[in-house]
Amino acid sequence: MDLKKLNKDLEAIVLKKNELNAITYDNKNYDDIEEELHDMEDDFIDAYGEELEEVLDQIHVKIDADNDVLLPIAYVGTYYDILGKNADGSTKYEAAEDQGVIVTSSKLKGAEVRLVFVPNPVRLVLSTAKAKKVVVWGEGQ
Repeated sequence: MDLKKLNKDLEAIVLKKNELNAITYDNKNYDDIEEELHDMEDDFIDAYGEELEEVLDQIHVKIDADNDVLLPIAYVGTYYDILGKNADGSTKYEAAEDQGVIVTSSKLKGAEVRLVFVPNPVRLVLSTAKAKKVVVWGEGQ
């Protein structure tokens, strides 16, 4: 899997989601932006779906998740905070704890656990309600 291309495509989706999240339904551009986003998500699934489903399946097994693996696009948050720049000049993103897919894990009892993809570098982050975030897959892993 070409992680640099995956990261670029994921970041484009994140930017489009942030753009959509910044406007209301009554905005004249809302439907066009939403349609662009859906096209980007479809292309993302076509390009990376099978490989990312394998990654997600491995992570679900590793954390002993009780849930089924969903389509990889479900693990992309609705919005992302921009925290500035990384050392390489790329935009630094963070997903809030309420973003991503809720996963029930017998290894992590009592905690609300979520998995979310984050770009720059591309990674899958496991977060808990206690604000603990752990990279469980991604560039540099």
